Amino acid sequence: MSLRGGDPVEIGGYPLEGRLGSGGMGTVFLARTNSGRAVAIKLIHQQFAGDDEFRIRFRQEVAAARRVSGAFTAAVVDAAPEAEQPWMATTYIEGPTLAQHIAADGPLNGAELRRLAIGLAEALRDIHRVGVVHRDLKPSNVVLSPEGPRVIDFGISRAVDQQTLTMTGRVIGTPPFMSPEQLQAPRGVGPRSDVFSLGTLLVYAATGRGPFDADSPYLTAYQVVHEEPSLGAVPVALRAVVEPCLDKEVERRPSADELLVLLRDLPSDLGGADTNGAGAGCTRDMDTQHHLAASATPAPTATGTAPTAASTAPAVPDTRSTGAPLGRRLRRRWRPVLATSVAVAAIGGGLAVLTSGGLGPDSAGPKGTSAAAPSAPILDGFEPWHETVPGGRADIPDELRCVARGDALFCGGGGVIATRVRASDGSRVWTAKSPGVPVQGMHLVGATDDTVLGYRFAAEDAPQDPPNEVVAIDANSGRELWSVPSGVPSAAVTGRTQDAVVAGSTVVTVDPSNSRFEARGAHSGRVAWKTPFPAGAQCAPVLAGPRLFAMCATDAEVAASEVRRPTLYTVDRASGTLGRPIAVDGPAVPMGVADGRLVLFQVRMEGTAPAGYDGVARVDPASRKVTYSRLARTYPGTPGMADGTLYVSRRIGLVTALDPATGREKWSRQTGVEGASGPAAGAGALYFSSATGRVVALSPRDGKPLWTTDPQADGLTGEEGASPRVAVAGRAVVVAAAENTLFAFDARNPPTSG
Repeated sequence: MSLRGGDPVEIGGYPLEGRLGSGGMGTVFLARTNSGRAVAIKLIHQQFAGDDEFRIRFRQEVAAARRVSGAFTAAVVDAAPEAEQPWMATTYIEGPTLAQHIAADGPLNGAELRRLAIGLAEALRDIHRVGVVHRDLKPSNVVLSPEGPRVIDFGISRAVDQQTLTMTGRVIGTPPFMSPEQLQAPRGVGPRSDVFSLGTLLVYAATGRGPFDADSPYLTAYQVVHEEPSLGAVPVALRAVVEPCLDKEVERRPSADELLVLLRDLPSDLGGADTNGAGAGCTRDMDTQHHLAASATPAPTATGTAPTAASTAPAVPDTRSTGAPLGRRLRRRWRPVLATSVAVAAIGGGLAVLTSGGLGPDSAGPKGTSAAAPSAPILDGFEPWHETVPGGRADIPDELRCVARGDALFCGGGGVIATRVRASDGSRVWTAKSPGVPVQGMHLVGATDDTVLGYRFAAEDAPQDPPNEVVAIDANSGRELWSVPSGVPSAAVTGRTQDAVVAGSTVVTVDPSNSRFEARGAHSGRVAWKTPFPAGAQCAPVLAGPRLFAMCATDAEVAASEVRRPTLYTVDRASGTLGRPIAVDGPAVPMGVADGRLVLFQVRMEGTAPAGYDGVARVDPASRKVTYSRLARTYPGTPGMADGTLYVSRRIGLVTALDPATGREKWSRQTGVEGASGPAAGAGALYFSSATGRVVALSPRDGKPLWTTDPQADGLTGEEGASPRVAVAGRAVVVAAAENTLFAFDARNPPTSG
């Protein structure tokens, strides 16, 4: 479409070639970069440019769109949210919208419909993975490009950890494709609201009508909230996937990852609708209802009967090659099966220390991963408590991670460099805040007897400050002792966001140019040694019990985010001297120590995306020999290690224990804690906890649930790769949850569910 009279001829230095369309928020133009690349520029309507509330909304759109990058979304090229007339340029996606296609050619079917469904689920996965909720997924925001569907227009999206902006007097969303909670309480919508919208969109794509269509937007909105969807014309195989997406109850809907697994199981030819018209109103059959009800049953309490191994929904094998009817496979799998995506770069946190027990106690200040035996004494004067620690940025709440030392609890993360809390009553002794935007997964570095070390992130209005520093704080007074700029290569190299470690009374960091290790006295800050990285490589420190390792990858691999063959070096803790190189088949994530050997999980890749863990590598530092064990299958989820055993916890609460020497599965247990990280281990219990603060205690021998607590905070349960959230002080279990929430209870008297 050509430009109209009054249209600008260029925006932000980009010459305009035509007008692509206009909506309620702005006009979209086709433009070119200097290299000839086509971009779509959204220019805010002039009448809104002076509206402060609208500008806030547009800044949120730009920020959200910048965070999202994937094969099925449009990347941001440039933006000027503060311009007199704000604008944003994104990659131009050529093709009709889904709405245009349906209007011109009618509904999709067969392989075309399946490709659309899978592409949109992958787009939602990418969007949700970076903490963004789209909030306006509808046919006009889906472009059917030759390479596949693309999700565009983040105009009312928000980061899930930000306060929602509700536009006064304006309808936010499109009723036929909105979720019930979006219509009723728009401030509270989360990722599964998008899943509901995707369900309505797939019904529209398959039939040309939405599942709640009515004669007016008001009746449509009423039906979204109160009525069952009309799915009679939807192909039977697709209907079995769409039904749970359209559940009125948020927690009963699948996540985007779970949905992707179901969609990939669909046959190429989806077939047609039921010939008997079943499903024209309420379509959920009794088998599905029974399964959903069972999945909502709380985990056994301390006084309840633990489920048997047969009743705990162990890992479900791939059934695509079996003769089981598709509908039954889908109903069985949507809850307990996880998509095979593993956020390798976010696995673990800055405080993780690899000891003989895995992520366990060490003078370096483990991530609260030691657990007391049931016979351990309770702290003097202990009472259960619940506190929130304010950080430097009130608009970016985060999770903390804690180290317990007697009655002293040291925690840090996000907007908090470190804080000291009394484990007996939760009262704060001191807090040091970080002013900037935190890096996901970077929490506390560690603690010694007299020093606590954490990360500080520079404020956005202080570009002269180092973007990331390691800060040493006196453990007693809270006084800052010293700070040093820190590099950030570890996520790409080790799969852990761990850019500094505390070894005894020494802290080892990476210099800001990512070229060498620097060791300092934890309290004094005095430099003990500096060791350059091997030529052409970037390295990260790995502390495994008493041994310090350098895990390195070539510059090219780090730049491409494809570390396929990392190299390990032992590091002399006194001098920093590197030992001889040890090549490891990767990608690999260091987990802990078993029988004196460093244990690494091997990551299986699907193209450039991690799919889970399919092997174990054990490194003998003395002989430099590496022994490999293949796992029986690929395990996606959050890894952990304790007392010489590897664990993977999946988003739907399934915890699997693996022998690092053989790769064999010891046990697999379904829990009621979704998105749990762990374990925190001790004589008698393993603790896994989610961002909501829900905790499950398992028996290390067979995974039998001992007790489960209720949620304590409003957090996301779909996170993968988080580091353990539990610390133990005596017999007190201390749990970190979303929004800087901390709470503690007696392990003998947990606040159990049910």
